[in-house]
Amino acid sequence: MRDNPLKARLARGETVFGTFAFEFDSPGLARIVRSTGCEFLILDMEHSGWSFETVKDQIQFARGAGLVPLVNPPGDDFNLITRSLDLGAKGILVPVVESKAQAEAIVRATRYPPHGRRGSAFGVAHDDYIIGDARKTMKAANAGALVMVKIETRKGVANVDEIMSVPGIDVAFVGHTDLSVSLQKPLEFEHAEFVKARDAVAAACKRHGKVAGNLVGNPQWGKEWIRKGFRMIAYMGDIWLLQSALQAGIEAMRPAVPKARRGR
Repeated sequence: MRDNPLKARLARGETVFGTFAFEFDSPGLARIVRSTGCEFLILDMEHSGWSFETVKDQIQFARGAGLVPLVNPPGDDFNLITRSLDLGAKGILVPVVESKAQAEAIVRATRYPPHGRRGSAFGVAHDDYIIGDARKTMKAANAGALVMVKIETRKGVANVDEIMSVPGIDVAFVGHTDLSVSLQKPLEFEHAEFVKARDAVAAACKRHGKVAGNLVGNPQWGKEWIRKGFRMIAYMGDIWLLQSALQAGIEAMRPAVPKARRGR
């Protein structure tokens, strides 16, 4: 059973960087991401429409590239969590977590009995198709699963201290867009109410010895959140990275075009 170097680095107090994938189902995606220095890739199923077949391929590409694959399932259903892990994901990012009871159920789905209720399948993708000592495999899987919960609603923030008190929850990941909408301040990430909510998540993580994470849209934003205590940083996603780089390049070249030939 492979270990989880990402979880080990976070446990040592380090800051880790990665990105999201929503759109580009390419065999080379993971290697491209790894070449940038990223340590993890979050495969989104919540907003992408990707199937488990697609995600399974991308998990294997990531594992081959030395990149830690994580899955953002479309909900907290038991089968969504356990299937993601059985396909080889080293962690899950569960959306819209709002209570201690919900967090406890999520942890149970990631653990084998007697510590949880994860279904047992050995010699499949998660253990590299090698049937070894089942007890050792289960112990390693329980220890290695990175369990991340999205705090992205007013209710989630109100209960974040109880949520992060749950043993087995490793990361509180701020779903910044949804949180701003829940606070009725859509995309107003500098608004005092949003900043207060963000800081409440970071404070709860610090109190309970857990990790605060988020997705950032630019380096300046990332630096600010790191200063506030966030240590798991996802920089943009495949759609926006391509879009922003392409747009910046074209806009930089347009002034060189003679006025009579510019057009659109």
